[in-house]
Amino acid sequence: MKHLLLAFLAFFSFSCLAQIKTISFNSEKLKEKRDLFVSLPASYEKNKTKQYPLLVLLDGDYLLNPFTGALIYGSYWDDLPEVIIVGIAQNKNDQRNTDCGVDPVTGMPDGKSVDFFDFISLELIPMIQKEYRVTNFKIIAGHDTTASFLNFFLYKDRPLFDAYISLSPEFPVNMEQTMPDLLANSKTPLFYYLSTADGDEKKMRERILNLDTNLKTIKNPDLNYKFEDFKEASHYSLVLHSIPSALYQIFSVAEPISVLEYKTKIVTLKEGYVEYLKKKYDIIENSFGIKNPIRISDFKAIEAAILENKDYNELDALAILADKNYPKSMLGDYELAIMFEKKQDNPRAVRYYMSGFNKEEIADLTKDMMFAKAEELKKTFAKKPKIKGKVGQDTEAKQEVIEETPTADAPVTEEKKQ
Repeated sequence: MKHLLLAFLAFFSFSCLAQIKTISFNSEKLKEKRDLFVSLPASYEKNKTKQYPLLVLLDGDYLLNPFTGALIYGSYWDDLPEVIIVGIAQNKNDQRNTDCGVDPVTGMPDGKSVDFFDFISLELIPMIQKEYRVTNFKIIAGHDTTASFLNFFLYKDRPLFDAYISLSPEFPVNMEQTMPDLLANSKTPLFYYLSTADGDEKKMRERILNLDTNLKTIKNPDLNYKFEDFKEASHYSLVLHSIPSALYQIFSVAEPISVLEYKTKIVTLKEGYVEYLKKKYDIIENSFGIKNPIRISDFKAIEAAILENKDYNELDALAILADKNYPKSMLGDYELAIMFEKKQDNPRAVRYYMSGFNKEEIADLTKDMMFAKAEELKKTFAKKPKIKGKVGQDTEAKQEVIEETPTADAPVTEEKKQ
């Protein structure tokens, strides 16, 4: 019920945020015009340089809205990236059956379905790449007949798509026997999602379960495979259960650092906390082509791990990374201030708290907080301690301050970070 509720909430609450348009594409391969439904992310017109992963939907007539809703919902909470969706209309004149028809003996595309395969490969994808700002990461999804057809793109030596969402596929002859070898021998990273339900069509379900049994034996490090068998769901309702689960499988590495990731992968490190953060975002960029600043919440997670393990020198590297991602903000100065404070070098800590005071606020870091921290630390070295004189009288000792501490009204010149 969790996935079903998520999909409904996404569709009804956030579908208005998507920019959806219908275009008529004149296909030479199909020798006809075919409607395409294009859903652009909310930020598409605001950020003219940003690129987005591509999701191609077979059965776009009815899969567009649930996929769009789930992606908008996920991106609202910063769990899923924004994605460009292109749905292919297949609901007229028995199109989906002719588009996905196969030879009954070989189980391979024939006639019109060969043309449909070429339409996607040679016309649709090049057009999208030319007209829209898409990354090289491509996903394809379908349901029953179209879910089995999308597997044919895996038959190529270099598969056209990077991720496959197969919702209750209705396999042609021999496909469940062929698929394991294809995925086992793949030399490129692939995501494959497969689902069925206890209320699915009996013959289809048996073959899907058989395929899952065989796929689970594959030991291919380049294959990211997930199977789900939903309880109390039908051939149709399993779609709403599957969509968010499939998307979260594909984009799991792009999610913010979770409590589980922090506890099992980060705080347990002996060193290299900042390097872990760099690698996480390198993987996001290399896998999906997504170039986003590192999340503030992820900076704070790494900071927490550094502090918990008392590896304070790593805060210097974290400050450099902060300045690279948020050059106008106080985040980098804050990390340096924390470092010097923990190392009990309070004069330098004050310097960086006040340097940050003169920069832009970010997240929960405010000017008031930076100023208050500086004033609090000043008290630790501004007092003049008393010492005993030769005659037993108390005299004030002169205290030498290493460097002049700036005030809120006097901007500092930032020293080289070491």
